[in-house]
Amino acid sequence: MTERISIEQVVARERGDVWRFFNEPEHIVNWNFATDDWRCPRAENDLRAGGRLCARMEAKDGSFGFDFEAVYDEVEHDVKLAYTMTDGRQAETSFEDVEGGTRVSTTFDAEQENPAEMQRAGWQAILDNFKKYAESA
Repeated sequence: MTERISIEQVVARERGDVWRFFNEPEHIVNWNFATDDWRCPRAENDLRAGGRLCARMEAKDGSFGFDFEAVYDEVEHDVKLAYTMTDGRQAETSFEDVEGGTRVSTTFDAEQENPAEMQRAGWQAILDNFKKYAESA
């Protein structure tokens, strides 16, 4: 059985803005990395069921990089995204109005190569970076 990992963050912005910053490629490239020594130089996002997400993630020094790719299983505008990554793992992100802004919650299937806590910390760092970007945009 695959372990599921959940992360969340409350972003002090309206849900429509949060959705846009989370999904539009011109915004994705500004936040989709866990630390300042990484970057996301390009992103493509066909935001519909059957559409493809591709975001290039790489170390700024050029030592390592990869394409994060997935196909959307479900897209409910301003509310929810569900996708399957190229390795078959699944993830779901929801957007919910809460006091003070929008709660962004993601649950994803853990991969088998790295400890679950390392994966949780990495995905949470990216979501924290998203919050920082979205609140300053």
